Amino acid sequence: MSAARRLATVAQLLAAVVLAGVLVAGVLFPVVGGLGVTARNSASLLDALPVELTDETPAGNTVVLAANGEQITGFYDENRAPVTGDRIAEVMKQAMVAIEDARFYSHNGLDVQGTLRAAVTNLSAGVVEEGGSTLTQQLVKQTLLQTADTPEEAAAATEQTLERKLREARLALALEQTYSKDEILTRYLNIVYFGQNAYGIQAAARIYFSVDAADLTLPQAAMLAGLAQSPTSDDPTVNPEAATTRRNQVLDRMAQQGMVTPEAAAAAQAEPITLVLGAPPPRGCVQATVGAYVCDFVQRHLTQTLGITQEQLEHDGLTIQTTLDPELQRAGDAAVLDTLPMGDSLAGMFTAVQPGTGHLLAMSVNRVFGYDVADPAQESYNLNVAASQGSGSTYKVFTAAAALARQYSQYYTLTTSDPYVSRVYRDQGQPYDVRNAGRYSATLDLSTALYQSSNTYFLALEDALGSVEEPVRMAEAAGLFQFSDPGLAQQIIDENRGSFTFGAQETSPLALASAYSTFAASGTRCLVTPVTGVLDRTGQPLLDAEGQPVVRGDQCTPEAIAPGVATTINQILRRDVEPGNPGQTGSRAYVAGHQIAGKTGTSQNNYSAAFVGYTPEITASVMVLNPKQNEDVGGFGGNKPATIWRAAMAPILEARGSGEFPPADPSVVNGNTRPVPGCGSVDACRSVLAGAGFVPQTQTVDGSAPAGALLGTSPPAGGRAVVGQVVTIRISNGSAYVAPAPQPAPAPEPVPVPVPGPALPPGFPGNPPSIPGLPTN
Repeated sequence: MSAARRLATVAQLLAAVVLAGVLVAGVLFPVVGGLGVTARNSASLLDALPVELTDETPAGNTVVLAANGEQITGFYDENRAPVTGDRIAEVMKQAMVAIEDARFYSHNGLDVQGTLRAAVTNLSAGVVEEGGSTLTQQLVKQTLLQTADTPEEAAAATEQTLERKLREARLALALEQTYSKDEILTRYLNIVYFGQNAYGIQAAARIYFSVDAADLTLPQAAMLAGLAQSPTSDDPTVNPEAATTRRNQVLDRMAQQGMVTPEAAAAAQAEPITLVLGAPPPRGCVQATVGAYVCDFVQRHLTQTLGITQEQLEHDGLTIQTTLDPELQRAGDAAVLDTLPMGDSLAGMFTAVQPGTGHLLAMSVNRVFGYDVADPAQESYNLNVAASQGSGSTYKVFTAAAALARQYSQYYTLTTSDPYVSRVYRDQGQPYDVRNAGRYSATLDLSTALYQSSNTYFLALEDALGSVEEPVRMAEAAGLFQFSDPGLAQQIIDENRGSFTFGAQETSPLALASAYSTFAASGTRCLVTPVTGVLDRTGQPLLDAEGQPVVRGDQCTPEAIAPGVATTINQILRRDVEPGNPGQTGSRAYVAGHQIAGKTGTSQNNYSAAFVGYTPEITASVMVLNPKQNEDVGGFGGNKPATIWRAAMAPILEARGSGEFPPADPSVVNGNTRPVPGCGSVDACRSVLAGAGFVPQTQTVDGSAPAGALLGTSPPAGGRAVVGQVVTIRISNGSAYVAPAPQPAPAPEPVPVPVPGPALPPGFPGNPPSIPGLPTN
């Protein structure tokens, strides 16, 4: 041994001797005579323990659970999984005591004899082979270190001063007075660091051997006990020789102390270290086992809405109970990828919520949640929540509902030209007109126009309502704007955007699903919520600063939309999906045997396509679009979106079944309408329409009749309209009139020549007297 090294060892010995002599005195007296060292706190053993050493020792990992209890992921900085003493193998407890504190069961927290023995052993070996601290002292030190909230607190827990040692010793004695030996040992085994970011024996057993702490064998327990002193240098994954040597030292110590027989120790030493490395628990949303984008929404909800800090998530051992439906999530994932490959320029988003609760059920997209911007398949931005493109004619439901709420009835009939020019709305100062995407009957009622998705009818319906305010307020009542700028609805109203009914506004897939779920729930609006409970480390509801649970249940508003309006809309939208309805657009979403309502939508230039479908139990939207730039999606809402919806929902509906929608409300179906009377001229129409309580208004339109000729009314004669409503008298402008060709004069008929017959006697019955003005045979 070199002279310098021997001097260092002698110094350690002297320090140990001094410490051994003063520890007890330092605990009993506030001042250590001659040293001028004052304990930080009262020296009384009756002082209360710091909270860190009672019920605030490091908690386990925060776990995030799906609605069925399946673990999705966790949040943690240090991997911890505390277990009770009965879930730790007895051989593990013996191994730790043997190598770290042989007199553990006989001392009262301080071991003067052990300190001196360790000093002698270390001096003889020339290296530090034994620590002088008891397991109780080590528990104090590690607890204060691992619960430190500031760098200053962490430094105070490890500073090499006599003052810190005295405080540590006093707290160790107090711990021994408060807890049993088994409780102290269990707490120590749950806090000690074993390397590989594994804190505590359960985490270490899973990481190194893929077993629970209760199932550790003698060689495994000895290896883990050996890691406590130097988890880095004795790490078996990088230095198996050092780990083996240290393990064998533990086994020797166990045999010496009679914990195992020499033969058992020798047999264990003969075994090579055999690791069965386990993966650490999933950490964060990137590692979520299912529903990574739901996890992202959950995390933001916890920190931004419920006020739980990220620090709490990573260190407080919370249990987060989410609303995620894993089966629906996996079905949605598969459905999206069956239609659009992972990382395709087009993103397909399936987003589902539960009507009547607002519970977020699933968020699927052909992207992997991740932060590698160079990988087109990775995306950290939650596209299911983002509003990047419009959702087209899905917005027509809000205009239809507004009309029903105005008592227009589902039979409200309009006759429109194609294109139709609005008499109310303008497009940058110019007349606002729309065309239909396909061939439609000029005359439609509200029900047919909605499920067939006539553009011209719905602009005319907006005209009849007089402004866009009622459709926008209906959308607002349904919850469409809950993820938007708070002032957006009023801005649309102030600008009187006639395009509102055609879904030109950028729309969040989640908001779209949520709004339609209000109809599915017969008019009850619920804010989207992804969490049903947050439990603290003891399994009790986490409380806020006012002492109330941070999660206070669903946030729903009954009758946000009149129930009769909602149920009538549902029955109308069933015609868009279920068989037997000519002109329907969502038939590809149909799942046989189930009542399904839905609506398709496609934005201008086909930059996005959407389908929203729902049963009484699940509402799901599907949007397909390029989130980074405009791109033709190659179809309409009844194509890719409806196909994805069916693929996702079919296995769920077939496994679980579904309910039936309530019937339409007869008073809403019929509304406050009356028949539109017929009329034969423009002047006659003005008169009879006014007399029936309507407001007649003429409109010149393209027609094949002569200019000025009456083409009819809109709504037509026999249709239904609301009292006080404008009824348009449609007059031909003659643009398509073709005058008939002149007809040649008819040839004169030949004059018959009378042929004399036999004379009859006067008064004979076959020869009646002639009567002027009647045709004769």
